[in-house]
Amino acid sequence: MLSQESKPVNILFDLDGTLTDSRPGIVACLEHTLSELKLSSSPDTPLENFIGASLREVFKALLPAHSNKNDIEVAVSIYRERFRTKGLYENSVYEGIPEMLSSLTEQGRKLYIATSKPQVYAEKIIQHFGLAEFFQAIYGAELDGRFDLKSDLIAHVLDVSALDKELTIMIGDRYHDINGARDNHIYPVGVLWGYGSEEELCTAGAKVLCNKPRDITTLSI
Repeated sequence: MLSQESKPVNILFDLDGTLTDSRPGIVACLEHTLSELKLSSSPDTPLENFIGASLREVFKALLPAHSNKNDIEVAVSIYRERFRTKGLYENSVYEGIPEMLSSLTEQGRKLYIATSKPQVYAEKIIQHFGLAEFFQAIYGAELDGRFDLKSDLIAHVLDVSALDKELTIMIGDRYHDINGARDNHIYPVGVLWGYGSEEELCTAGAKVLCNKPRDITTLSI
């Protein structure tokens, strides 16, 4: 076990539901896509429940059971058409996030983004909100589907940035983040201000749960 006070760690952050509240834009884009396809969502499953999953996973769940790979790609294309011009900016930074990132940077931590959102969009969002200065690198999925799975993405981050797993943690709000961390043998931390519940994060295997952004600045692993 390492103490953050004695040795710096690398911190991988999820984006949606962890650093920014992207619900308005994502839900609006999902509603737009379903409307264009003349479909409706199930009242039993709010669209915000899909935040955190890759788009292809989302539409595999939302489209009719007989839908094929091409149908899913059509839905992804419709979604992205609206997202890149409107949905991307229907978003806001959670209170306390800039201060938390600044504190971690001052402590000597190396910060990274690891999001299932396409990297090209993640970079624009981080730049738009003036957070780029805090991060060593921003990693996300490719538009063609590579690194859609959080486990694959985290493995990619660890490899490309040559990070020591013993000194690296993953912070996120959904089970995808926790599972991805565990699959790659890094320390999983859950946050409770996003879209995942305490039960979801604990069931996935989060080692620690943070109630507020400032809690991250005092983590010990």
